[in-house]
Amino acid sequence: MSRRLVLASQSPARLQLLRQAGLAPEVQVSGVDESAITAPRVPELVALLAAAKARAVAEQTDDALVIGADSLLEFRGKPLGKPADAADARARWLRMGGRSGTLHTGQAVLDVRGGQVAARDVGVTSTVVHFAELTGAEIDAYVGSGEPLQVAGAFTLDGLGAVFVRRIEGDPSSVVGLSLPLLRLQLARLGTPVTDLWQR
Repeated sequence: MSRRLVLASQSPARLQLLRQAGLAPEVQVSGVDESAITAPRVPELVALLAAAKARAVAEQTDDALVIGADSLLEFRGKPLGKPADAADARARWLRMGGRSGTLHTGQAVLDVRGGQVAARDVGVTSTVVHFAELTGAEIDAYVGSGEPLQVAGAFTLDGLGAVFVRRIEGDPSSVVGLSLPLLRLQLARLGTPVTDLWQR
């Protein structure tokens, strides 16, 4: 019997990724206060955030595989989540243009049975993103679209921002918001092949 799958995220991009991979998760927003979680390094931080989101949803679930994820762009050693406002997004692109950053995506899969977490798997995927050098008009147009205000690092790989990414080194799906190759491994380690969850 196929397991119930729950995505502990309100991200449309993560939901779309899972659907494209043949999965049909329910969506349940975690409500975790991300500002209360800290870590000395960005990869550790995204792992903690992903685990906290999955755990919060798992506590309200009886039987399911719960996926939590979180992404942050590390640029010059500092984590960048969603921009505070349009001015912040514009300032970021003035700094990022022509340079590169590392997009860290943490994801946690919790196997919930009988209202208890029976097993868990937490991992991080890190991908180097090389940005194009934008003109002032391009930055203004992109910030004006509103897209960079909604996403970690102020860019997307699956939207308007894709034209400003010269290349990446690593997993494209993790830059969108959830690493599908890592998810396959996590599910396998928890005893559920991803192919068992395909919606045929």
